[in-house]
Amino acid sequence: MPAITTLAFLTPGNFEDDDPHAGLEDTLQLFEYGEALGYDGAWIRQRHLEHGVGSAAVFLAAAGQRTRRVELGTAVIPVGYESPFRLAEDLSLSDVLSRGRLQVGFSAGTPPHADLIGDLVFDGDWRQFDLSYGRLERLLANLRGDYLGDEDTVIHSPGNVQRPRLQPHSPGLVNRVWYGGGSLRSVRWAGQQGLNLLTGNIVSADAGDTFLEAQLNLLDEYRTLAPAGRIALGRVIVPLDSASEATRSRYREYGASRAGRTKAPVQFGGRRMHIAPDLVGTSSEILEKLHADPVLARVSELRLELPYEFVREDYEQILRDTVELIAPELGWKAG
Repeated sequence: MPAITTLAFLTPGNFEDDDPHAGLEDTLQLFEYGEALGYDGAWIRQRHLEHGVGSAAVFLAAAGQRTRRVELGTAVIPVGYESPFRLAEDLSLSDVLSRGRLQVGFSAGTPPHADLIGDLVFDGDWRQFDLSYGRLERLLANLRGDYLGDEDTVIHSPGNVQRPRLQPHSPGLVNRVWYGGGSLRSVRWAGQQGLNLLTGNIVSADAGDTFLEAQLNLLDEYRTLAPAGRIALGRVIVPLDSASEATRSRYREYGASRAGRTKAPVQFGGRRMHIAPDLVGTSSEILEKLHADPVLARVSELRLELPYEFVREDYEQILRDTVELIAPELGWKAG
């Protein structure tokens, strides 16, 4: 098994309806806490109509001012709701403010809740708009800094004459774009585009008869097209070691409540999907399962996916136990 060289975590960014600031501040402090523990990356989910971060670019701009070293990621931005140019502007600005630490994950296709907010996003019938990979390809062109107009096109601003392109331009950001690939078609596209690959605990049942078989097939397909691309593997890991007895019981109940969905493919977003079991237990129990995980044996980047249902104190305990008791046994060393 290759050593894990990059350790990150992904948090949902929860908040209460009547006090969103407190929850968002908790998440910013969790980013600071993770950096202090030595994590290499801190990632936020982007969620619409939920008690979570609706604009990852805005949140990561704030997180960039609260941290100094850790990579700042988002998994994933549904590009169907976004203007390829305006989102590229926001991400580029956030990346410059963080001194080049953004890791930006995307998904294409019809985004969640489109029937409710699609018309609001597009100020008209959302079904007539391109929600495919093409939308993301246009965003990538903007991140590359492609000039607008012909070679003679310039714009005049106070004290400056220049060829027009997205500003501020952050040259390295386009190389730090990820795609959340759960199907053979999506990982092929990501590999062809030279994007990095995010793969987690949900994969298409069309890629294999079991979760592990399907995920291994996805990795093989991606590697044939992007041998040098980064792959980040997500796993839900909930160690019990330093938790109180009451918290241990709550964690085990959480794990048991979700076990049924892992027994056979389930319908998720209109497709048949495999879902991986959550790893809930002592660090020794979790390590036994991780050492037997054939997918983990193929990657060097592990992303700890934190459950939606927990609170900041739970997340801090999970991050601490993982970094102290689990990650070193996988070969990881704090930078």
